[in-house]
Amino acid sequence: MNATPRQGNKDSGKHTGDSTNNQPAEDKNQRTTDPQANEERATESLKAKMTEAASNPEVDKSPQDVAQENSQLAVTEERREEVESARAEQIKLANEANSAERVRELIRAYKAENKLQDSDEPTEARITGQHAGKFDLVVRGKQVSCGDHFSPREIGVKGGKIVAIEPLGANLEGTEVVELADDETLIPGLVDTHVHVNEPGRTEWEGFASATRAAAAGGVTTIVDMPLNSVPATVNVAALEYKRLFAQQNAFVDIGFWGGAIPGNKKDLRPLHDDGVFGFKCFLLHSGVDEFPHLEADEMEEALAEVKTFDSLLIVHAEDSRTIDKAPQPNGDMYEHFLKSRPRGAENIAIAEVIERTRWTEARSHILHLSSSDALPMIASAKRDGLDITVETCPHYLTLLSEEIPNGATAFKCCPPVREVSNREKLWEGLLDGTIDFIVSDHSPSTLDLKDLGNGDFGVAWGGVSSLQLGLSLIWTEARRRGVGLPKVLEWMSSRPAERVGLRSKGRLSLGYDADMAVFAQDESFVVDAKALNHKNPITPYQGKVLSGKVRRTFVGGKEVDYQKPSGRLLNRGLV
Repeated sequence: MNATPRQGNKDSGKHTGDSTNNQPAEDKNQRTTDPQANEERATESLKAKMTEAASNPEVDKSPQDVAQENSQLAVTEERREEVESARAEQIKLANEANSAERVRELIRAYKAENKLQDSDEPTEARITGQHAGKFDLVVRGKQVSCGDHFSPREIGVKGGKIVAIEPLGANLEGTEVVELADDETLIPGLVDTHVHVNEPGRTEWEGFASATRAAAAGGVTTIVDMPLNSVPATVNVAALEYKRLFAQQNAFVDIGFWGGAIPGNKKDLRPLHDDGVFGFKCFLLHSGVDEFPHLEADEMEEALAEVKTFDSLLIVHAEDSRTIDKAPQPNGDMYEHFLKSRPRGAENIAIAEVIERTRWTEARSHILHLSSSDALPMIASAKRDGLDITVETCPHYLTLLSEEIPNGATAFKCCPPVREVSNREKLWEGLLDGTIDFIVSDHSPSTLDLKDLGNGDFGVAWGGVSSLQLGLSLIWTEARRRGVGLPKVLEWMSSRPAERVGLRSKGRLSLGYDADMAVFAQDESFVVDAKALNHKNPITPYQGKVLSGKVRRTFVGGKEVDYQKPSGRLLNRGLV
């Protein structure tokens, strides 16, 4: 999620098998010699069909027809030249910022400055004590997570792994023994696969030390870092190596990494995969930072086809730039104006593209931070068709309401935006029926000045919500109000994201799994104070909100996080 500036897209052209002969007769009859009039008419027709598709999941042409017609939305020749020129300039800037040769020089300089040798590379080993006849750690409690329920249990940990689970009263012996209070529940550590740490390059926004402290304080024991907004972006192996140098001494929880798919780096995808990234992120519109250019729909299809060859995952920021270009400007302090500038149709059209390109390539895809409930019927239809596609949403879309956002309150700005109460309720329905697979933070922080707090201008402010430390409490507060139990919340926020990205030893308190755990007091309430959070910049839309459920202790690999000495690991896909 980023503060996506308005940036026109180069038309992606016709997709495979598409031609003007497939255009509906009524559209052909209405065409004129005025390119702008044709474009406006096609856009209106597409919006009407998108509305019909979203409201009626049984219509066969949804979402195939939507994606097909969107690929025919051409800009005028004058506008095309402007769009292509701007995009070419951005790609040039990105190539310079992310140049592997340049990054290797940065790596050499960093190692020299910090007196690091090549042997100082991150390791998969978990440093824990070994004690013959004893467990390193034993946790006893009346409420221990057992998947879909809680039971009195004792957990025995050795070498960072759960090696024993016994009924309470078994009296397992451990070098360290933790007895839970009656109001405490032992839960698996959360897995947050959508975190913008921003280091290196924008460490004043956030960094590995502050982000992973915040994660641990919120019961999150594993994060997967996004390939932007760090500089360089993680779009080649050199950039991944450089980012790991900053992470390895500052990880209070375990950290994995996403790679990026941008124009021109197709050759870098397989090497990044081999070096351990968990998949690849792309945007379908300007990302908000010039060093991470977006892909056109056809380019996304090429990326899907490429990652299919080595069974990786493409994750997509799905908003359509042409729809946003035609929407009202967001300038000013009125949230209503900002909301209209990022209409649901932008998401719906882009998601339709993701669905169809996934269908054509038979690849694995994932839709990021769903905010438009209109897209749920399309997604459900795609899943029924057997597509390997998953969807996430975020705490801000499930807890906040556009009707309650004050004008000028740019702490609430995110892209896509927080929408209306009716939309929120349908997102909850999508979670409960399984159309939406899981919940992650999309923690996208920035400095206070970038939020334009003095003016409260939504057109200027950076778009992103900081909620890494608060996610569990936010969702639990809302879930229990709806009669949803804690086991379901943990499924959405721990086991399902771990499964999707291939973290095979995360997300559950089970034998052989990593001893990543949190002690959660589900009935304890607290008032959110941005200054008391571990996030680097003290700003949150939840300031002053009363939440239920507080994390009291967090264990990563069987070792309690003390917020002083980092002990998290850097993770490689396939090795965890």
